[in-house]
Amino acid sequence: MKKLKKIISAIFFLLIISLQVSCVDQHPEHSGGTLSDIDLQENKIVRPAVALAKKKANKKNLRIIATSPTIMDICDKLQLDLVGGVGSVISTIPERYKDVEKVGTPMSPDMEIVSSLNPDWILSPQSLISDLKPKYEGIGINYAFLNLSSIKGMYKSIYELGEIFNRREETKVLIDEFEAYLKTYNENHREQKRPKVLILMGLPGSYIIATENSYVGSLVEMAGGINVYAGTDEEFLNVNTEDMKLKEPDIILRASHAIPDKVKSMFDKDFKENDIWKHFKAVESGRVYDLTYQNFGMSAKFNYPSALEELDEIFYEKDNK
Repeated sequence: MKKLKKIISAIFFLLIISLQVSCVDQHPEHSGGTLSDIDLQENKIVRPAVALAKKKANKKNLRIIATSPTIMDICDKLQLDLVGGVGSVISTIPERYKDVEKVGTPMSPDMEIVSSLNPDWILSPQSLISDLKPKYEGIGINYAFLNLSSIKGMYKSIYELGEIFNRREETKVLIDEFEAYLKTYNENHREQKRPKVLILMGLPGSYIIATENSYVGSLVEMAGGINVYAGTDEEFLNVNTEDMKLKEPDIILRASHAIPDKVKSMFDKDFKENDIWKHFKAVESGRVYDLTYQNFGMSAKFNYPSALEELDEIFYEKDNK
């Protein structure tokens, strides 16, 4: 078990799992939107939204690099030009950034390329802050790390970027749209019975438990699901199947961190060969579901309505018939 934990920890270190939270140096006054449902002050899961350098943007024609497809989408919606970004085979890069210089992968930007672009700011996922912050400070550039572990975290990050880069009007439009969507969505789910949910996050050859602090966990919570492993500060947990059985979930969700086809085959094999699974009520009732990789990745994206629709069909299938 110890060896397995070390292997899983090493893999997830390389593939983004470890969320490191750092304090915001200064919190701007609230002027970019109402954010009433996002709760700027008290949401411990997504606070702070942006871990950033002390210096604020104070000039026009900034040279900005974004090191993830989601952050490039955010920059596009905020009408920010980029001098550097990343490519992706699974995400669509905004048209305005098709020709920007590629700086490597989100997990390991090429610092020679980054430095050669002479950026004023570099924007990265907060999950990589412990790895990337020393590199950015080493070449003396300003940085902002965005919290993409949940939809609310993403919108709080958008709010703070609006403050940093003077995009309050664009920010307000995005936040107003989100709050209107969230209000309607919550109203439509008030009377529905909340299912107990177990979320398995798979890699080829292994899987762990996703809590409400992970992105997929936050979507399950938004959809009304009760995570049977809620109440921890961790994003992911190593738990044996005997302990999972004691939780007796109504529904089991299987998500993939990477290589979804191989992960699904792994899950199918384990559920077939591991005798304990057939004793789960969720398995007996046929309520085991593989989530689509496009909707349920590791970071928040603007396609969350599609992800919530997918969960609605799973959670409330009887109500939808």
